[in-house]
Amino acid sequence: MTSHREKEILHRGKYLQLCEREGWEWVERVGCSGVVIIVPLTEAEELVLIDQCRVPVGRRVVEFPAGLVGDREAAEESLETAAQRELIEETGFRAARMTKLAFGPPSAGLSPESVDFFLAAGLSRVGEGGGDETEDIAVTVVPLSEVDSWLERKLAEGCLVDPKVYAGLYLLGTHLRNSQ
Repeated sequence: MTSHREKEILHRGKYLQLCEREGWEWVERVGCSGVVIIVPLTEAEELVLIDQCRVPVGRRVVEFPAGLVGDREAAEESLETAAQRELIEETGFRAARMTKLAFGPPSAGLSPESVDFFLAAGLSRVGEGGGDETEDIAVTVVPLSEVDSWLERKLAEGCLVDPKVYAGLYLLGTHLRNSQ
């Protein structure tokens, strides 16, 4: 789709801006160049998942560790560097290897942003995790064979599950099948 008209910024906040072009409104992040989602898998075939309170939905949400690229002092950081930084900050694990699994827009009708999924392997514990001072992140290591029942329990407890968790599980399964 090409347009001859420039986008109009209807409102700009500290982190987001609302844009419009030809009657279409969307949201853009201010000051970031991408988004990474990390699918951390231990050598013992365990997934590292997080849950945290998400104010917009008013509930705890189960997620894979994730974060923004280039939103800090290092505006030119690579996707892999951002993925490693977010993995350590949120989970306390460092990855020896990052493998890109997929790339695409999670909400094309709302935002132009795309996300890059990475498999984090060769994990070693280097800290507690839990995020920064503005976050309340709980870290759980779940055997891959038990992840479905664990997610069902979290739903029964009132947590929400980010659909990107299911997408990441699919991508991981495809990667593992293709690696054999």
